[in-house]
Amino acid sequence: MGWLDLSAVTPVDVLTTVADIAVVALLVYVIIRFLRGTQAVSLLNGLIILFAANIASDFLGLTALNWLLRQVTAMAIVGIPVVFQPEIRRALEQLGRGKLFATTLRELGTEEMERVLREVVRAAESMSRDFVGALIVLERSTGTGDITESGVMLDAVVSAQLLINLFSPHTPLHDGAVVIRGNRILAAACVLPLSEAHASGMKLGTRHRAALGMSERTDAVMVVVSEETGGLSIACEGKLDRDLSPNELRERLRVLFGLDTHENKFWRPRRRVRGRKK
Repeated sequence: MGWLDLSAVTPVDVLTTVADIAVVALLVYVIIRFLRGTQAVSLLNGLIILFAANIASDFLGLTALNWLLRQVTAMAIVGIPVVFQPEIRRALEQLGRGKLFATTLRELGTEEMERVLREVVRAAESMSRDFVGALIVLERSTGTGDITESGVMLDAVVSAQLLINLFSPHTPLHDGAVVIRGNRILAAACVLPLSEAHASGMKLGTRHRAALGMSERTDAVMVVVSEETGGLSIACEGKLDRDLSPNELRERLRVLFGLDTHENKFWRPRRRVRGRKK
């Protein structure tokens, strides 16, 4: 008999082990997906570096450094519930509402994605004609939990009429950004981080700087309507493209969300503002 005795292993044991591993893998996936795009990612990276330094100092025999790192690690572990308190609270709230696996726009069917983008363009075109300022955030892969918490939660179906009403100057939620996740308007009056980029010869308003700043931190797509000129803009991946026509806005969104592969036709040089390099 070898050192590994499989004779005592039953099918029930195998199924239990597989189920155990699957549940743990699912929990890890949920945690990674939930934290992605939040400030907690940077904190988590710092903790990983701290643990790696602790192991390295122990392996190299650096006694004093290892002792210091162990004290810091112990304090960091105690402080984790405090540091991640917003994320933990949001996860429990979403779990209670059954929305822990919220659908992003890219995960919708093609028909529903087309409808959402069509409603966004209709709203932007209408507000552009009336010179109503607007800032719409369309989530992709990166979550925007930190941003939505700064606004007013709505969880409403995306429609052009609702978007127009939200940004009407006479409504209490017209300031700030609207965040769309999947086919739902998640929140309104959200505060976005402002870009620190300075473009020579190009004056950027607060909405455009906020859209550019958000694009520097996430992979979301921002649609901006200028209150002063009525111009339409898109911010994505640290770039801001301005003075788009409604048709160009529609086709640009289709490209960014994988509904149209003719990218070169629409990503031609225009009045483009680049954010700071990552």
